Amino acid sequence: MKAPVDDLLLEKHLPLLGIAAWSGTGKTTLLEALLPRLRERGLRVAVIKHAHHTFDVDQPGKDSHRLRQAGASSMLVASRTRLALMMETPDQAEADLSALLAMVAPQRPDLVLVEGFKAWPLPKLELHRPALGKPLRVAEDPWVRAVATDAPLSLPDGVERLDLNDLQALSDWIAAWPARWPNQRHPRPVGEGVRS
Repeated sequence: MKAPVDDLLLEKHLPLLGIAAWSGTGKTTLLEALLPRLRERGLRVAVIKHAHHTFDVDQPGKDSHRLRQAGASSMLVASRTRLALMMETPDQAEADLSALLAMVAPQRPDLVLVEGFKAWPLPKLELHRPALGKPLRVAEDPWVRAVATDAPLSLPDGVERLDLNDLQALSDWIAAWPARWPNQRHPRPVGEGVRS
């Protein structure tokens, strides 16, 4: 997924943190464990997840599904406790993170975690498991601020190493992100040294 570099406006009032990793690293499982811990700290966290395949959150036979199938380009279903907006986007080459952020912003979350969209220019926490045999992205992506891993690694200067298996430390780091956000809305300088 190629993202235009200037296409994402990093708003001061909307802290973003990408969760970037190769498939099979456990992004969703980790978020599932971290979200209750962040909520306990009083943070309202929105999540935007990229899907690499066609998906449907609607159920065949339900009124909303029938109306979408009949030709509604957008279908909003709302109740007292939740709402769901389904939009057909057949002419869109790829999901537009800027547009998705604009949909989430009115809810005024304390933090938006973005799973996927790893090519987009936004600060990221990279998850890395060397056992998967996949390369680290931190060397090529100046937006990576920290790497959570289950093994010792050499990282560029200015990139923190976190223990992927320490949920408390990861929760602490992510919970502190909104306070650091105003100073993190730019890539780290390229060509910084590597430390072990």
